[in-house]
Parts: sequence; C-alpha cells; structure tokens
Amino acid sequence: MQRDMELIRKILFVIEDKYVDTWLGSNDIQIDGYDMKTVGYHCAILHDVGLVSDYKGQYGDNELQFFGVGRLTWDGHELLDKIKSDTVWNKTKDTINKKGIPFVLDAVKEIATAITTAMIQSAITGL
Repeated sequence: MQRDMELIRKILFVIEDKYVDTWLGSNDIQIDGYDMKTVGYHCAILHDVGLVSDYKGQYGDNELQFFGVGRLTWDGHELLDKIKSDTVWNKTKDTINKKGIPFVLDAVKEIATAITTAMIQSAITGL
C-alpha cells in the first residue's frame, strides 16, 4: 500500500479533534473516501514514526478487523501545527510538486516550516 500524505493530514486532524483520554477506535476515525484497512495502515505508520502514541490492530482471517490509536505525540502536534493551515499545506504540496522533491515527511516538515517562517517575516515587516 502506498503512503498517502493527504490521508495522514486528515488522520492527524481527527485524532487532535476527537482524542480526550482514551483510545480512538476505527469507528472514531472514519474518513470519507478511504476504507478502514487504508486508514488503519496509515495510523500504524504514524505510530511507527512517533506521531501517535500507540497503535493496536485486531486481525481475523488475516484481515484487519479493528484498530485503535492513542493520542498525538509532541512531534505529531508539531507536524500538524505546521501543516494545519490550508494555505501552508497547499504551498507545501505545490513546492514539492514543482521542484520534483519526494513527498516524504522530512520534506513536508522543512518546506512547511520555511513557508511559515516566510509568512511570519512578511507579517513582521508589514507592521
């Protein structure tokens, strides 16, 4: 299965919005246009890179039947804060596509940070 950065962003939004003090199950993280297996896979890889605190999958007949995730980690919140703005997200994607940069997590973080920094500097000089 290929990684989908749009879906990753959507999952981070859902976890931030819905997590209180318990697990979020696959029923809590339903995203239009994506099946449970795809969402579960992306939650698992978010855990692999330390953006969510925990992930557990329940399998039957060699298929994912249910999954649950924990809260966003500090790094998960940091990434989401960088890509939360649609303006920053769209500029990040455009830069990646125009420059032929691989759509990987490190590139997203660095480009989103650079775009945000430029926006802040512009706002400061405009005061």
